Amino acid sequence: MNAPMKSARRSTNVSLAANLVAEAKALDINLSRACEAGLEAALKEERKRRWQEENREAAEAWNVWVEENGLPLERYRQF
Repeated sequence: MNAPMKSARRSTNVSLAANLVAEAKALDINLSRACEAGLEAALKEERKRRWQEENREAAEAWNVWVEENGLPLERYRQF
């Protein structure tokens, strides 16, 4: 996919488990960056889930077509 675009940073409040915050500080982990990375991962996963749901019928139709007709250009496969 595309590289993430640099965006203006926005201050926000989040509630985190105290034990996780303490351990992150003890390990010198940047909480803002860690939260941002987690949010990016959650966004990516949700986009993927939604794309799959929105395109489920097309994928199923393609699978049926391949089962009935075989893969296009299959005769050229070398494996």
